[in-house]
Amino acid sequence: MAIGKSKANGSKIKAFHLGGEQMARKKMILDLDTGIDDALAIAYAVADPEVDLIGIIGSYGNVYVEDGVQNSLKILELLQATDVPVYQGLAHSSESDHFDRMPISAEIHGQNGIGEIDLPAPKRQPEKGDALDFFINAVEKYQQDLILVPTGPLTNLDAAIKRSPKLVDQIGNITLMGGAVTVPGNVTNVAEANINQDATAADHVFRQAPLTQVGLDVTLRTLLTRKETQQWRDLKTKAGAAFADMVDYYIKAYEVTSPDLHGCALHDPFAVGVAIDPSFVDTIALNMYVTTDKKYYGRTTGDPARLSKPNPNVKVAVNADVDRYLASFMEHLTGLFAKN
Repeated sequence: MAIGKSKANGSKIKAFHLGGEQMARKKMILDLDTGIDDALAIAYAVADPEVDLIGIIGSYGNVYVEDGVQNSLKILELLQATDVPVYQGLAHSSESDHFDRMPISAEIHGQNGIGEIDLPAPKRQPEKGDALDFFINAVEKYQQDLILVPTGPLTNLDAAIKRSPKLVDQIGNITLMGGAVTVPGNVTNVAEANINQDATAADHVFRQAPLTQVGLDVTLRTLLTRKETQQWRDLKTKAGAAFADMVDYYIKAYEVTSPDLHGCALHDPFAVGVAIDPSFVDTIALNMYVTTDKKYYGRTTGDPARLSKPNPNVKVAVNADVDRYLASFMEHLTGLFAKN
């Protein structure tokens, strides 16, 4: 197990559960607004032997934060990964005092966020500790061996950086699902949904943290169809059937919102895959920011003031090894579902 350099942090870290039995050197925390593709991201992280999933932080977006936390707990129980702690993060953007779920989110993910499948109420409760402190302590403990994958708004990460600015130099890997550079956004012509939820927080993060951006540029190329969900259904397992039903709901929603894709995009699980194996994508290095003006709110783009500065802090995924990733995705999830 990787141990942080500072022994002084030991007693503080013990107050936070950092997962159960840990065998992989790399540790992962997911920051999720758990809808359908977030559930797939959880499954990919649980299945991959290269990382230990040591925690989930709930966010808002696809669903309200309380519902997303419950969805995460339900998915973990379905996958028999109940040693992974789930913390409730911030409930609304840094620009607001509340959050209103967009109707399109309910259309795509279902009212309950997981395709209207009925999973039992989780036996385990969310952790009572502070989500940001859990994350900050994990960074201090695991340092370069810690991977954070935010697949919702960047509100939690922005707040954590404000509380502990040094974490941007300590953490090994932040790979986010969000933004669009070479393709239009999915909320406006320039804005992708996760960034659009809190462009101010995203701007702060993009200006100072080391990031890999897995945006619509590549996630819209990684598609799942009913051919793959039928393979899960054929397993005759509880998890296989549940995820098949969930993703078929997602595919049906895409037939309405994006009929030209002929499948559903694997937004969030692709970010998890890239966080573990960066060779799934080709990237360009860029100093970036997020525009917060009314006309171009939520646009992720090069920062004119820093374009020529050395050592850009963002790697933007612009091309994807789709076939290899999809093979890995199906191997990971099918193998996991066969056991559950």
